[in-house]
Amino acid sequence: MRLPILLPSLGLITCTLVLMWPLLGSCHPAQTPEQPKLVFMKHFSRPGVGFNWRNITCPLCKAVFTILDIALLSDANEERVARAVREACIRLHLADEQVCRDITELFRDDFIRALQESLLWPTEACALLVGASCGKFDIYAPWNITLPKIPKPPVTPPSPPKPGSPQSRVLFLTDIHWDQEYVAGSAADCKDPLCCRKDSNSPSWRRREAGYWGTYSKCDLPLRTVENLLENAAKAGPWDWVYWTGDIPAHNVWSQTRKQQLSELTVISRLIHKHLGPNVTVYPAVGNHESTPVNSFPPPFVHGNRSCAWLYDTMAEEWAPWLPEQALKTLRYGGFYTMEIQPGLRLVSLNMNFCARENFWLMVNSTDPANQLQWLVHILQASEDKGEKVHIIGHIPPGLCLGSWSWNYYHIVNRYESTITGQFFGHTHLDEFQMFYDEATMARPLGVAFIAPSVTTYVNLNPGYRVYYVDGNYQGSSRLVLDHETYVLNLTEVNHSPGVSSKPEQNPKWTLLYRATKAYGLTSLFPSDCDGLMRTFVNDDRVFQKFWYFRHKGHVSEPCKETCKTTVLCFLRSGRYDELEQCDLLNGFGGNLARLC
Repeated sequence: MRLPILLPSLGLITCTLVLMWPLLGSCHPAQTPEQPKLVFMKHFSRPGVGFNWRNITCPLCKAVFTILDIALLSDANEERVARAVREACIRLHLADEQVCRDITELFRDDFIRALQESLLWPTEACALLVGASCGKFDIYAPWNITLPKIPKPPVTPPSPPKPGSPQSRVLFLTDIHWDQEYVAGSAADCKDPLCCRKDSNSPSWRRREAGYWGTYSKCDLPLRTVENLLENAAKAGPWDWVYWTGDIPAHNVWSQTRKQQLSELTVISRLIHKHLGPNVTVYPAVGNHESTPVNSFPPPFVHGNRSCAWLYDTMAEEWAPWLPEQALKTLRYGGFYTMEIQPGLRLVSLNMNFCARENFWLMVNSTDPANQLQWLVHILQASEDKGEKVHIIGHIPPGLCLGSWSWNYYHIVNRYESTITGQFFGHTHLDEFQMFYDEATMARPLGVAFIAPSVTTYVNLNPGYRVYYVDGNYQGSSRLVLDHETYVLNLTEVNHSPGVSSKPEQNPKWTLLYRATKAYGLTSLFPSDCDGLMRTFVNDDRVFQKFWYFRHKGHVSEPCKETCKTTVLCFLRSGRYDELEQCDLLNGFGGNLARLC
């Protein structure tokens, strides 16, 4: 007679694992060169967990998810569902008991409401959780945006600018992840998903402690490091403009409140304005950590207290010094906007949370959320008509998006390849890129999504920032990226002053890690150059290992060989999700690389 209670509990284990995604792994490629086909798995089957959800059979998964769907038809069952999820998290040791309690309470209302309203079928859910053998993984139905019937203009391959031509120098900041609770001397290794905090306790004997400026561990940054970066960046100017692609709060996703998120948004926005000055325009984009619960970005059809108005309205207030009213209007509506940077150059800032599989609100309806891509087509066509070039910024790289969204975006980039001259993203915390090719042959390179390294150290990284050199403001400029530099704060050096082992540097300097053209022997960073660089990675392992070192901002313990190298090359080639999936399957990774994010 207890069977009806037991089966929903098993279903809730499935539900729990979806809910625990923010705690069980970060959405970027692995930091170490372990077997790639285990990369995705290791985030969910850590030593000591004692449970592997891949051991659930497909029929059992479908059965329990069906029961879960039925249970959630009644509002009276919501408390029972939340309690069972919490207990499953604790008993499976997915996180510390208090973390399980906190994150369940934080996520329960929005997640359960989205699940109740979703079109999610058991087959689709189990494909997500158990694997492709249990159904189709992309739970969101295919859809297409509409392109104008105007023929694509003839493509003219770009030419390098003449010597002495103006260049624009662009500062790029992403993934700051300021931790208000960071405490130097606290435990750098702890049981929680985020360490180096005042509740991480003191390090035990022979355990590492948090450094003054940051730590090589699963730690974020103290405010002093963020301020030091901005002070150094201001001195390294002048900047023509700044791109800032989000993720302000720390990774303590189980204990965040709206008040805290808004406070951190306000503090960092005002610090950037203070240090870079009123004469530098900053163009922000929305990260996935700005909301709470993390990744929760309901599309505009969700109204009232569950909507994102609380977040977008504050962004509009804080970013008003940089953005015109029309841009603020669409920012308040859906977290995206467009505006002219200079005559002949337009910016589009996309809300990439509308393409993210972690955004559980997309279970309700994922067809071009907020009509953002259709809006993008309208902007690009208008720019093509006027002869404008367009830069696109966003947080999550398009190659890591949901399949249909990623396919449509790739299609748009193909159609408007002569108009889109720069794509700039963050999110992975690593220094990398993803290629776009002509859809007809998948051989001719036509675009590059540059993915810049994070400001934060999370996980085991030096703090860093990026500088782009773009073909400048003159008649006939391509507005393409010509070069870029990465600057880092070497924690090994700055946490200990020379000759004084226990004291940190008081005014540390951020140093140039590398300049791309010089490091790789290139003349520019046009799509053809980046494609050629990828071919060099395949044939010259010495150059690839240099890239691997730079990819981790100068802090990596082991080289990347064999299958690790293939995994990385798959990622770099795949500006479209299904291309990543195909590369993944062809190289024997069983689809696990494609599901990494």
